Amino acid sequence: MSASIASPSPSVFSQFYALTKPRVVQLIVFCALIGMVLAVPGVPTLADVRLGLIACAGIWLVAGAAAAFNCIVEKGIDAKMKRTAWRATAKGELGDAQTLLFSAVLCVAGSVVLYVWVNPLTMWLTFATFVGYAVIYTVILKPLTPQNIVIGGASGAMPPVLGWAAMTGDVGPQALILFLIIFLWTPPHFWALALYRVEDYRKSGLPMLPVTHGNAFTRLQVLLYTLILFAACLLPFIYGMNSWFYLVAAVLLNAGFVYYAWRLWRNYSDELARQTFRFSLIHLSLLFAALLVDHYLY
Repeated sequence: MSASIASPSPSVFSQFYALTKPRVVQLIVFCALIGMVLAVPGVPTLADVRLGLIACAGIWLVAGAAAAFNCIVEKGIDAKMKRTAWRATAKGELGDAQTLLFSAVLCVAGSVVLYVWVNPLTMWLTFATFVGYAVIYTVILKPLTPQNIVIGGASGAMPPVLGWAAMTGDVGPQALILFLIIFLWTPPHFWALALYRVEDYRKSGLPMLPVTHGNAFTRLQVLLYTLILFAACLLPFIYGMNSWFYLVAAVLLNAGFVYYAWRLWRNYSDELARQTFRFSLIHLSLLFAALLVDHYLY
């Protein structure tokens, strides 16, 4: 008699945790942390470190709330797409009411942390980011226009601004430069993913650019955006925020991104689109790491 061993079902805690999209939130908090560090001249004091950690916690909670809310709105779409069909909301393992309550608790908790222990400006900017992503992008823009990721990218570009506001109580031009970099990085990053996931997006009914305008047009847009991004990534050096170490890193990383985009434009393959998508993640992570290292080198 043969017995099959069933794999254990994930716990409710792990299901809720997965709805917060931990890897995405980690990148959000990392970019916010860079904004915090760059806002503080020299070595941060113990008070600065404490404030930064509290701000990171508050931003993580609100970002996780937005991700969970997104899973409720898109559960039908998620169920049709291979890369998201595993989510507990898509499979019907978590109901709308309990997921909405979970999202609301995270959002309220994060907002209270930011308002009470950081400053009201950071709380309102973070809450506006929640509304921008969870409502304006997810509910309105994403199902209506192939430019969804361009316009909605403003929400994803906010983390360094949130970090800067947490430490200074205002939003300076340096924070806006960091915002611009992520804003311009977002379209080629997501369109590279959409190129090799185009059938998923077609089945879901979402008007992503490769679905509405085709593969060749999307590849050209990826290349053009990487060229514009290259120029934007030079602004921290031009403005005087950073020095030569950052400049060298920015030139190398952006040259790599342009190279991937150029190859993708010239000779498409799904594997190359995957490589371009993966490199875009490496690009942003190392670019902001270079900002951090350069801040303490000079």
